[in-house]
Formats: sequence, C-alpha cells, structure tokens
Amino acid sequence: MADYKLLIGGNLVDGDMTMDVINPATGAPFATVARASARQADEAIAAAKAAQPAWGALDFTERAAKLNALADAIVARADEFARILTQEQGKPLPEAMGEVAWTEGFLRHYASLELPDRIIQDDEAGYIAVKHRPLGVVVGIIAWNFPLLVACWKIGPAVLAGNAIVLKPAPTTPVTALLLGEVCREIFPAGIVNIITDANDLGPHLTAHPDVAKIGFTGSTATGKRIAASGADTLKRVTLELGGNDPAIILDDVDVKETAAAIFGNAFLNAGQVCLAIKRAYVHADIYDTMCAELARLAEEAIVGDGLEQGTQIGPIQNAAQYEKVKGFLEAARAEGAIVAGGKALERAGYFIAPTIVRDVTDGAKIVDEEQFGPILPLVKFDSVDDVIARANGSEYGLGGSVWSKDVKRASEIAARIESGQVWVNQHIAIGPHIPMAGFKQSGLGVEQSVEGLSEYTQVQVINIKR
Repeated sequence: MADYKLLIGGNLVDGDMTMDVINPATGAPFATVARASARQADEAIAAAKAAQPAWGALDFTERAAKLNALADAIVARADEFARILTQEQGKPLPEAMGEVAWTEGFLRHYASLELPDRIIQDDEAGYIAVKHRPLGVVVGIIAWNFPLLVACWKIGPAVLAGNAIVLKPAPTTPVTALLLGEVCREIFPAGIVNIITDANDLGPHLTAHPDVAKIGFTGSTATGKRIAASGADTLKRVTLELGGNDPAIILDDVDVKETAAAIFGNAFLNAGQVCLAIKRAYVHADIYDTMCAELARLAEEAIVGDGLEQGTQIGPIQNAAQYEKVKGFLEAARAEGAIVAGGKALERAGYFIAPTIVRDVTDGAKIVDEEQFGPILPLVKFDSVDDVIARANGSEYGLGGSVWSKDVKRASEIAARIESGQVWVNQHIAIGPHIPMAGFKQSGLGVEQSVEGLSEYTQVQVINIKR
C-alpha cells in the first residue's frame, strides 16, 4: 500500500506499481509511493488535454488567484513539507524551510504577472495586436535537488499562462511532489495539475507523446539532450535548465575571511547539489595560500549529519548513484591536486561525503573541468585577468559565474566578459522570480522566471485587421 498517491484528473489514485523511497541520511526506505505505468501517464495527459480549454479561457487574474491559493496552502503545511524534503532529499531542516519559503515567494510573484496584448498598430488603416495564447498540455520533468521549488517553477508559469500540466518528479524524490499533488487537488480544476511518478522509465513516453505541446525540464545536460531529441519529431517547445560548472573569480583585493565564508556557503549549499553552486574557484596568486587555508578551516569545522538533527550544516548526497559518482571525483582529486580538507566518504549509514577543498589543481583536471554536483571545491591559482577569463569561459557550460573584489567597477568589467547566463559581483546564487534565468552553451535552452520565462509557456499570435 502506497503512503502517497498519484494525482490524475483531479483524483488521488494508486499506481499500477509502487516503489520505496530512500532517506539518504540512513540509506533505508522511509516511505512507499505510487508508481505510474505508461497507461496512467496517458490518462494524465488525456485529463490535462480535456481540462485545458476551459482553463485557458479564464483571464489571468482568475488563474493567478489559484497560484496565491497554492502558496497559502503550502505555507499552512510548511512544517510537513520541510520535514519531507529533509527526509527524502537530505538537506538540513533550515534549508528545507528556506525552500518552502522560496516556493511561496516564487508562486506569489508569478501571480503578479500577466502578458497583455501588445498593440503594434491602431489607426484608420488597421489594427495589429500581438497576443499570447496557451500551448495546451505541458510536461514538467524535474531534478532531485529542490523537489518542491522546481516543481512550482514548472507548475506556476505553466498554469498561469493557461496550460494544463503533467509533472514528473525525480524517482528518488517523489514524496514532496505527491504531497504537493494533495494540495493542488483542492485548488485547481480537475486535470489542470497532474502528478505522476516513475522509476526513470516514463520520460521518453511523455516527451514523445503527440498531445504534449511543451516540455519544461530541469536536470542534467545529457538528459536534456535526449529530451530535446525526443520532442523534435513533433517540434515540441522545450525549456531546458541544465548543468553548470560555475566559476568564481576572486581578485587580490578581497577581504579573505569574509569572502571565503561567502564562497564556502555558495559552494556547499545543499551539499554542493545546486546547478548554480560555485564549482571551481579561481584565486589570485597573491592571496591563494591564505584563501586555501581559510576555506579548509571552514570545511573542517562544518557539521555534517542527518538534516533532521539540530546543528547540521551539510547533509548527505541525495542518492546512491550520485554518491558513487562523487566518490569518483574524490579519487580524481587525490590524483590531480592536494586535498587540504575532507577528501573522504564518512563511515556511517547513508551517503555522506566530508566537505572537501582541493588546491594546486588547474584546468584540464577532471575535478575542475567536470560538474561535481557534490561537496567538493577545487581552487585554481591565477595571475592574469585575461588568462582567468579565458579559463572561466573554457567550459562547455555557461549557467552562472561570479567575480569578487572590493573594486566593483573592475569586477563588473570582468563580469561582462564571462560567458554565463547569470554573472554576479560579490555574490552568487542571487536568483529570484523577477530575474530571468538562462544558460549559455550546454547549460540550457530558453528562459525561466520573470515575464520572459512566462512567455515561453505561450504561443505568440498576431491579429491583423484591415479597416
């Protein structure tokens, strides 16, 4: 018997199968959830297709009211959502509460948006207006690092724009999404929001389905490429928020202690399992040794443990497969540089990696060139600004990056030369629902957040009238 059910056509239903969900802090199951079959995926798409026209006919204010109601409902069950997030994802409970708060904020901002007609011409000769029409059925596929926030990054703009959605969470973090389904059932008309789960087997079925108009995906670049290929035959719209290898460039004039604390926080948030986390830090030679020492100190002092335990600062890796992958990066770090903090898996139940600082590495090393997606930070020494910009831009990724200096003008000039969708000065992961989020190169296609992200869930139509 499943503890959590699917949401299909306004009903909470058992899956044709079930699956256990592992708590990464213990390595043991903590819940059993419904698992959908291909037949049930088709039912969800059919329910969305049937419900969408009436929903799309409503005006923005009516749809926005439902998003505010969803935000209210999530806040009312904030403690429950946060505890589930910690149990299935692993992040410390304060971070989980932060994810719930962020989700509320994003939903409320979406509810403030609309896409009014843009009048190109209105005179005696004629009238021309640009309209935004719903696409129809959207499939949202999300990663396991922020199961509630990213779910609402898909649901919010999709339904606000007048679409219906079928959401598929990651197989290792389905509980939060199914709990969200219980909430959505009480708010949206039947069929507008559908939530199904799988064991990584339904993605191709959903993305190739002829009744799906758009795919919104957050996850790895490799999977994003497969999704784009799957939807190509029917020319589906796609928004792909993919991997990153975010550089931080730290100039010689920073306050080392203050900057190290900020770098550490932005590298090891959610145990480094953040697409926009700092994944390689370029440190000027003049402060390299002191920066390495300070970051090593922070790593050694960090409290690693079960996210439900008071005082925990860094939780486990979310799943066994990623845990093994991160251990492979530790092996590379030992061969490629000098580990000055951490460097090992912790000998306890669950998937724990000690926060690791690696120095004396350079570009071309696996630990620098590839996205670790775990609690590992390589530190690369540089002397020349032109050289470090070339290094930062040498990646196939271009999601985010940051420049750190007391001289904001100098830092801003460097930031303008970085090939990333988001570039910050003296901060990192400074995102928000009002700020467009996009990736260069293999970090994605399209835009999320703000009006630009909302418009991606619509079809532009021109009404051209001769008078």
